[in-house]
Amino acid sequence: MSDMIGLAASAAGGGIFGLAGTALGRVAVFFERRQQHAHEQARWRHETELAVHRDRAAAQARADQLVQAQAEGAWRGLSASIEADAAIGPSYRWVNAVRGLTRPCLTFTLWAITFAIFVGASDESRMAITETATFAATAATLWWFGDRGPQAKQVPPA
Repeated sequence: MSDMIGLAASAAGGGIFGLAGTALGRVAVFFERRQQHAHEQARWRHETELAVHRDRAAAQARADQLVQAQAEGAWRGLSASIEADAAIGPSYRWVNAVRGLTRPCLTFTLWAITFAIFVGASDESRMAITETATFAATAATLWWFGDRGPQAKQVPPA
């Protein structure tokens, strides 16, 4: 009988250890899947952030291209205006005098308008209007008088 009890005890012990091993295996699989799920969530979170950054970079690139195109257009317009102004030949003395006074009078008027707006505008609209008027007055001053500086004499090629 002791052999039977020993055999039963061995079977029971093996069964208990087998069940414990199965339970430990299931617990390990549970934690492994949980870790795998957390890893997948982190990967997808990273992929989402990467897509957002790519979209922002593409939007910024488009905005930069637009600004560049606007600047190039402005420079082409300025260049054409300067060329047209340079193409005007000499005329009567009074015409040249009026033409010579036009830039200073317009510049003074623009700066007077800028000052009047700055002094008279309400607080909420003052900045936008003043910035626009200042831009116009500065552009006029630098453009109109920038090309009137002393010109270097060109030496003909030998």
